[in-house]
Amino acid sequence: MKYFILSIFLLTVFISSAQTPEEALRTAWFTQNGTARNMATGGVMGSLGGDITANHVNPAGIGLFKTNEFVLSPGFGMNKNKFNYRGTDTANNKNNFNYGASGIILGGVNTGKNSKWTSSAVALSVNQVANYNNHVQFKGFNNFSSFTEQYLEELIKDRADSNAALNNYIFGSSLAFRTFLIDTVRGPGGSVAGFQSLVPISTGVNQMYDASTRGGYHEIALGLAGNMEDKMYIGGSLTIPIINYWRELTYSETDATNNPNNEFKSFEYKESFSSKGIGIGAKIGVIYKPQDYWRIGFAFHTPQFMGYTDRVNSSITANTEAYAGTRTVTSASLNSGNDGVRKYDMITPWRAIISASYVFREIVDTRKQRAFISADLEYVNYRGARFSAADKNNDALKAYYDIVNAQIKESYKGNINFRLGGELKLHTIMFRLGGAYYGSPYADDTISANRILATGGLGYRDHGIFIDLTYAHTFTKDAQFAYRLNDKPNTFAEQGGSRGTVMLTFGFKF
Repeated sequence: MKYFILSIFLLTVFISSAQTPEEALRTAWFTQNGTARNMATGGVMGSLGGDITANHVNPAGIGLFKTNEFVLSPGFGMNKNKFNYRGTDTANNKNNFNYGASGIILGGVNTGKNSKWTSSAVALSVNQVANYNNHVQFKGFNNFSSFTEQYLEELIKDRADSNAALNNYIFGSSLAFRTFLIDTVRGPGGSVAGFQSLVPISTGVNQMYDASTRGGYHEIALGLAGNMEDKMYIGGSLTIPIINYWRELTYSETDATNNPNNEFKSFEYKESFSSKGIGIGAKIGVIYKPQDYWRIGFAFHTPQFMGYTDRVNSSITANTEAYAGTRTVTSASLNSGNDGVRKYDMITPWRAIISASYVFREIVDTRKQRAFISADLEYVNYRGARFSAADKNNDALKAYYDIVNAQIKESYKGNINFRLGGELKLHTIMFRLGGAYYGSPYADDTISANRILATGGLGYRDHGIFIDLTYAHTFTKDAQFAYRLNDKPNTFAEQGGSRGTVMLTFGFKF
């Protein structure tokens, strides 16, 4: 009885709005974003320094500054999505404004005679780590599974009766039950022997998934770095991650047979979801020059500790023909007109970066440098994301999040990202090229996923003023799940396409 009550409570609170592995991945799998200069060289910044982006990658790089600098980086992104879902292709576009690393750096030379610290610098900056503005839309014919089966799993495993199905799952199963999209199976004496879906899976349905998302993962960083005899640079930054995410989802299934007598024509599920989070973390790093032309760097990003508040409301409209006709039920009507609200905590995955750079004409006077080439190797522990209850005394929620975290460990793995880039300087004009490869975070080898970047740009520097312009093109392979089931293999859409980003950075020394 204890576990029955626990299960009822958990499903009442979390059904249809519960955490999924994809939510953990939103804060971990993203390409490097920074200033136009940084992006033009593929995002390399583990051992270079001298750019405000270092405050978000390897804070030791701030130690190369000996003067003050102000930086601003507006940008524009262009998504071109392609999806293949069970043999059917779809495509759509979504454009949006964004920004890169921007802020202020205050650097100064140490005039003390007996100190080994040549100079030090402080930086305050903000960067859009990830951009969530997108449009995900795919469709296809499916005679293997249905969105409604997740409701059957919930009700059957919970041993729910009719009263529970009507009232305890106001963001999912109760909506399906009240619209007769799912209904009871009666046993001897009229008792509830189980539940069934009216969706005719064996003859197939046409499925459509359409989600518009917006928002971003923003990071404020306060960094401090020191320069030891122009040989070693040590730094750290305190980071404040801020996440705003909104999703408007419409999902539908329609009878593929057009049979007016099979008690199912169609249903449509709608959901409005928002998630807001704020947290704290840290990044530490070191850059060492073993020889005049070489720089070696190492950085470690601690997990970010974040607190979230999510809001959700949902509805189902189902047409079961002669069985119950067309009915619509909303979560608000079952929740006193209110959205569903949940509060929880999250720990993001840690990451580590090793890097090397070769700087031609590497001398103290950076104005005489002619070129550089640099590479970063980054490891990200994607399976290390963890959710936990905001209420630490609630044993039921603790048990729930243990299950969610086990799914994350099963769904993801750690993997390596590689970035390579360089710059050629001709007096006041710079030419830059770069590229990067981001490996798959998925533990399932049947999911083909990666992100490949090709980047290039120009820069101008003279009399303390600089302007940089970059174009970065990202080729994407990913997977999008319309729903997840526990009792049979999950079907997903294969995502391709690309994202183009134009970034402009301008700034001045003072």
